[in-house]
Amino acid sequence: MHLTLFTLAITLIATICLAKSPYQSVLQHSRIRGRQHGPNVCAMQKIQGTDKKYFTNCKQWYHRKICGKPTVISYECCPGYEKLSGEKGCPAALPLVNIYNTLGVVGAATTKMYSERAQLREEIEGPGSFTFFAPSNQAWAALPTEILDALVSNVNIELLNALHYHMVNRRLTSEDLKHGSAFPSMYQDFNVHIHHYPNGIVTVNCARLVKTDQHATNGIVHVVDRVITAVTNNVHTFIDTDDDLETLRTAVAAAGLTQMLESDGHYTVFAPTNEAFEKIPPEMLKRILGDPVALRDLLNYHILKNMQCAESITSGTPLETLQGTVLEVGCDGSDMTLNGKAIIQKKDQLGTNGVVHYINELLIPDSAKTLLELAQGSAVTTATKLFVDAGLGSHLSGSEALTILTPQNEAFKEGVTMTGELKKLLKNHILKEQLSSGVLYHRQELETLGGIKLRVLVYRNSLCIENSCIAAHDKTGRFGSMFTVDKVLTPPMGTIMDVLKADDQFSLLVGAIQTAGLTELMNQAGPHTVFAPTNDAFSALPKELASVLKYHMAKEILVSGGVGSHTRLKPLQGDKLELNMTVYINKVPVVEADLMATNGVVHAVGAIIKPLCKSNRFTETGTKVSISTVKRVLYRHNLKGRSARKKPLLQNPHKKARLWFTTAHGDKDRTFGEMSSGLMKQK
Repeated sequence: MHLTLFTLAITLIATICLAKSPYQSVLQHSRIRGRQHGPNVCAMQKIQGTDKKYFTNCKQWYHRKICGKPTVISYECCPGYEKLSGEKGCPAALPLVNIYNTLGVVGAATTKMYSERAQLREEIEGPGSFTFFAPSNQAWAALPTEILDALVSNVNIELLNALHYHMVNRRLTSEDLKHGSAFPSMYQDFNVHIHHYPNGIVTVNCARLVKTDQHATNGIVHVVDRVITAVTNNVHTFIDTDDDLETLRTAVAAAGLTQMLESDGHYTVFAPTNEAFEKIPPEMLKRILGDPVALRDLLNYHILKNMQCAESITSGTPLETLQGTVLEVGCDGSDMTLNGKAIIQKKDQLGTNGVVHYINELLIPDSAKTLLELAQGSAVTTATKLFVDAGLGSHLSGSEALTILTPQNEAFKEGVTMTGELKKLLKNHILKEQLSSGVLYHRQELETLGGIKLRVLVYRNSLCIENSCIAAHDKTGRFGSMFTVDKVLTPPMGTIMDVLKADDQFSLLVGAIQTAGLTELMNQAGPHTVFAPTNDAFSALPKELASVLKYHMAKEILVSGGVGSHTRLKPLQGDKLELNMTVYINKVPVVEADLMATNGVVHAVGAIIKPLCKSNRFTETGTKVSISTVKRVLYRHNLKGRSARKKPLLQNPHKKARLWFTTAHGDKDRTFGEMSSGLMKQK
């Protein structure tokens, strides 16, 4: 069973790696999934409730979903093969006939019928080497009635021209259909535009190829899922001529993007309608339209670097915009989505240099927002309201270069009200320059609007400013940046000795520090971390006062946000302290964390911290040795086990390997000779 699965996996990887294109990769994957049903059988995934089928890839196969909708697996003949009565799978290649007859057997009978009406039959039955992108029967049925009537009523001109636009005067296999390529059609040499996506989907003028590489004597047929029309205008023409895009047209001109949208390229433009602009608060819209930098960022955020037809999307995919950040382009059933929202109301308006999708909601990047707008659009609603209530709104909505530290909602106590102290504290949550967390370094000092200096503390898994650690990615606005932090900031107030003296719960500790002669140390520049026993912890005060107190102090700053799993801290005296994420120090709980001082930090603890009991390990000259090492030493000195002849292996009792044996009762000096002799005598 395991060997079979392993063989299947190796075969799958090998065949996919040998595939020449993304389409060939998914075709190979579908073949492998279908081969248990016979030769040349492909596994297809059909979205439930629709006629849409896809060759399957690994992700879709295991998730059994496309565009968020469940799929069912069916098994069909792979392209170019057919069933034979009484035989398993699809062993026979389709008969090689001309294009006209091929249309009838590949699901394009309607195209075959219209070819005859338009007097195209003779051409596609005769000599030549053509590629025919043939609309499926469903594609013709989906055409609006008025368009279909107009084509059919004038078969000699309109219908013939339409069919000729689906043809290229050379044979093009799926391997020839490269991403971004264009080929002159047989209708006035107007190009057909090819896109071959990494997920294996191939489109022509945004119509998906649903059956490829149907070979004929005089060419090849690819069945497509819609009727395509000639493309003559660039993407800017849509913006320039559609009244629904009037506001966008004005904005594009003001931002100087007209020339770019008229030039060669493969753009995807998510074009906000007039309605989309009207949904934005007037003051915000006026500010952005009047700011060339913000306006350009706004518009570039609606333009992708690469062309994405709606049919190319089968799941959420992050795609880079010209603004530099990404949009998640996805799908929900038949709806195309942006950042998870179904806001696209018209898809696949194809131009010569890209595609336009109309959207009914304006996408505003962070880089076009003020600090206040950044905060209002994030999960920091409590802090945002308090900043406004504290009279700081003008700083956050202006053009000052600032960085705001916004605590998460859960950092505030319920029912918090504005006071003079809180106003002062919130002012110290605003830094006097625009920063990125990527440029912060350990012990850097940052000045606040309140006039104090805050320290940056860098840990292995945390980046903190005083006691507040950054809890989310930066948001960079037009003029300022926002750091979301996990706690309300506690600015340093006085030295560690000042902090201890100001809190009655440390009165016994203050006396002990003075008695031990450590007052000067606690007033020095530091940095220090002090685990401060409360008055309740002093019920049994040890005699070695200075040593015990130094075991509660460290020569660095460690705030609670910098504590990870099994963090170690070297105290001023004694073995390392063990801390964990719930903030215990050597299993003693912290009752109050992060009392910030100018020369360090104080954490209140509920008991005197003592060294942890040593584990039962052997140590050699004071160095810990693992059990596995001890076993190796035992074997080396023939002190364990028996030989194949059942004789004791203790052949060298005179050899003595001196080790320290650590027990719960203390260190005992033993030798292997003594221990082994004792064991032998007992036997």
